[in-house]
Amino acid sequence: MAIATINPTTGETLATFEPHDAAEVERRIGEAQAAHLVLKATTYAQRAEWMVAAAAVLEAEVEATARMLTLEMGKPLAQARAEVLKCAKNMRFYAEHAEGFLADEVLDDPASVGASHAHTRYEPLGVVLAVMPWNYPLWQVVRFAAPALMAGNTGLLKHASNVPQAALYLDALFERGGFPKGSFRTLLIGAREVAHVLEDPRVKAVTLTGSEPAGRSVASTAGSHIKKAVLELGGSDPFIVMPSADLDAASTIAVKARVGNNGQSCIAAKRFIVHAEVYDEFVGLFASKMAALVVGDPLDPTTDVGPLATEAGRDELAGLVDDAVARGAMVLAGGSAPDRPGWFYSPTLIVGLADDARLVMEEAFGPVATLYRVADREEAVRVANQTTFGLSSAVWTTNADEEAWFIRSIDAGAVFVNGMTVSYPELPFGGIKDSGYGRELAAAGIREFCNLKTVWKG
Repeated sequence: MAIATINPTTGETLATFEPHDAAEVERRIGEAQAAHLVLKATTYAQRAEWMVAAAAVLEAEVEATARMLTLEMGKPLAQARAEVLKCAKNMRFYAEHAEGFLADEVLDDPASVGASHAHTRYEPLGVVLAVMPWNYPLWQVVRFAAPALMAGNTGLLKHASNVPQAALYLDALFERGGFPKGSFRTLLIGAREVAHVLEDPRVKAVTLTGSEPAGRSVASTAGSHIKKAVLELGGSDPFIVMPSADLDAASTIAVKARVGNNGQSCIAAKRFIVHAEVYDEFVGLFASKMAALVVGDPLDPTTDVGPLATEAGRDELAGLVDDAVARGAMVLAGGSAPDRPGWFYSPTLIVGLADDARLVMEEAFGPVATLYRVADREEAVRVANQTTFGLSSAVWTTNADEEAWFIRSIDAGAVFVNGMTVSYPELPFGGIKDSGYGRELAAAGIREFCNLKTVWKG
């Protein structure tokens, strides 16, 4: 894929960028390594000052930056604005909490290990490579970069090739806040060059958010070189609705959970699993609310759903829907690409999926929801757990026993009760099974790329 900004609303190429050659990649890795040696010697207070200053830059430039995100990947402008501000919030969160999260932990009874004193300490690993996707061009990166830099690591970013302007904005952002030159560097390279960068001995670890195949490839390279990896891969999150649920609220949140970011989110609710007692009522509410969504120019404030980010992504989504219909599924809303320029796909609701339909097991990365009627909570969990993914989940119930049972029974990195999955700086985020391993955000996220060193004193 060429490194270019192509407006998904129109298909127009807005800007193209020359890839970095081998000499430039080498120079940037060297800068990141040199910056790490400086950064790890600074205090948390100094890093926090720089991080807060970088957050202030984001906040001051929110309107222009949000517009840039919308033009590059098509998310509605209000959502782009929210993404920019969420990044600033995350940066301020780690500026405030990093020192506490990485504080030394003293053993209360050192005599039990034959010592006069013993403690553990967290130390940065060094240069960390981040391989990031286009769906949240700033947030996916900043949720790694903020804790990594606050811990004393430095970052190299290989961003998706269709969001180069976001990548270059991030290349300068942290230095604009005061961080040493090279603390965070973008590499304008293709996917085939990732392994070469990861193999470099100066690069100590890797984090990837993206597809399962990409995760397998990067994890294989990292493993062969004994390097730490954190993977956040695909998801096909269940959204379970039980008879005690508030159906109006559940259906309203279901729409938001499915079509936010034009449906292009790993943690979006994708499979709606509804108890038979309330199935018809919920489906009626859900379908009417999906059909009422406004599809259009994401720069228009009245738009609910913009285009998919790439033509290939739109075609892949259409292929999943067409396969399901060919195998007997029924479309209750949407089900086609509107006749207009750009890479749009109508908000879609599908029922009656055959077991062999691709949509049963594969991730639908766009505004397509599948519905399942289940007889009881046991069947709901069986359907929820039947895919190879395990990122997040949502359960709607007001029955306390039922709530506790679902929390225990669902195979996922998170369970949200009577709400939709959202990532917060304060909560660990990540999945299990083919959705990856490791955690981002909260204390767990900043500790992923640190050496936990034990200190023993006789």
